[in-house]
Amino acid sequence: MATLPQPAFTHRAELISRLACESQYDLAIVGGGATGLGVALDAAARGFKVVLIESHDFAKGTSSRATKLVHGGVRYLAQGNISLVREALRERTTLLENAPHLAQPLAFVMPSYQWWEAPFYGIGLKMYDVLAGKASLGATELLSRDQALALLPMAQPHGLKAGIKYWDGQFNDARLALALARTAAAHGALLLNYCRAADLTYQNGKITGLVCEDTLTGQPHRIQARCVVNATGVWVDELRQKDGVANADDGRHPVKPMVAPSQGVHIVVDREFLGGESALMVPKTADGRVLFAVPWLGKVILGTTDTPRHDLAREPSAFKEEVDFILNESARYLRRAPSRADVKSVWVGLRPLVKAQGEDGDNTKSLSREHTVLVSRSGLVTVTGGKWTTYRSMAEDVLRVCVERSLLAEKKSGATLHLKLIGAGAAGMSVSSLCKPPGIHSYGDEQAFVTALPGADRELTPGLTEAMVRFAARHEYAVRVEDVLARRSRLLFLDAQLAASLAGQVGEILFQETGLDPQVVAFLELAEHYLRLPD
Repeated sequence: MATLPQPAFTHRAELISRLACESQYDLAIVGGGATGLGVALDAAARGFKVVLIESHDFAKGTSSRATKLVHGGVRYLAQGNISLVREALRERTTLLENAPHLAQPLAFVMPSYQWWEAPFYGIGLKMYDVLAGKASLGATELLSRDQALALLPMAQPHGLKAGIKYWDGQFNDARLALALARTAAAHGALLLNYCRAADLTYQNGKITGLVCEDTLTGQPHRIQARCVVNATGVWVDELRQKDGVANADDGRHPVKPMVAPSQGVHIVVDREFLGGESALMVPKTADGRVLFAVPWLGKVILGTTDTPRHDLAREPSAFKEEVDFILNESARYLRRAPSRADVKSVWVGLRPLVKAQGEDGDNTKSLSREHTVLVSRSGLVTVTGGKWTTYRSMAEDVLRVCVERSLLAEKKSGATLHLKLIGAGAAGMSVSSLCKPPGIHSYGDEQAFVTALPGADRELTPGLTEAMVRFAARHEYAVRVEDVLARRSRLLFLDAQLAASLAGQVGEILFQETGLDPQVVAFLELAEHYLRLPD
């Protein structure tokens, strides 16, 4: 067996020094979520010289707050969006093959309480199988009442008539983002978190790069690049406005916003509320929305909502009606109704839904989930919309547009189609271990490197050792307690109170490793936010 390469170090001082010394990049990417990281990896894998900056931590925003599903989009099939479903099904398989330690198949059961539901939804899900073709993860099955309850032991038995089982995927979104970042770095890209884009630079009306600021020190840096990509998700209009103002003859050039933010709320409860290792999916709740109960890392995620939001808070709060909706609908389909007292964590993600031309309404369910790529007259490339499952094809589209507009030289595409992400090894797809509590399995073939570090035998809590914290600091760009407890491990999302109790210990280890302020108090305030339910 070939010896695995040692994980690269991510010491911040070295990364900043490299940023200060480099002269000209082919591509500068602003935004370290799924889209920006996907573009960075694709471009670096093609041989471009790439730099990516992120104002906070990688996947701090929307990209760590997904419903954890890698899916073709059953709901989009119902809307007749066949092209989006086909693309997502194809990309689903690619993702599961390239990151089998972080993305795996998951069985879903749709319980039927009306006689017509099983045959009606069964036909639609059979179409889903047909569209998947060779990308299918398993055939749809019609279930008897007893078979449905065997897979969903805690489903509401009263009135249950049958069920439908189908297959999709689930993943660890924040750790997948990290794997993209580290794989891009392994191909030569320079990536920096806690580094914000302060301004864009121009020559003769065309973008020549940007000025960024190390938010940990306040130190500015200038980046020269042939092409700048704005991949800041729901926040893309902020950079677009800077670009518009800079290019206006009279100093004012308002840019029409292209994103209508929508928020999705997720509630986490103990595994006992669902039982088994299958997810529950309700295609149409009382108000027409979809409800999921998904087993994930030893807990159950209940969600989600689709509510217009007119501010762009970094840590948005759930609305009372959203929490009530999830709990009330869950009570209809679960044997034991979860209450507010049972909630371990509540978190909110903002979706960057793309407005149609002239769209000013608030019905976010009608807005596009597909991605959009725009190029301004100065050459700023903006990409937004889409979803996690299709991040790779979004990246290919961005680079295609860059080449078509002569912002980048043409190089062969398809570089990431069969590119294994760091940690993937030679493993293939398997039934999900992501249902199990967090642990060393999320490191894939890097497990031996983690267990070789000091503190491998010191468990801070089940699933998190001192060595894992050290690995996060040395090899995974972690600087703050939040980086470790929210995204390198997922404890903040699973049990906010437990995460808060570990903040001091994690902070001490991080300070030993980095010498930087780990922001313990700030994390305690954040954990309180994840525990707080709206009255």
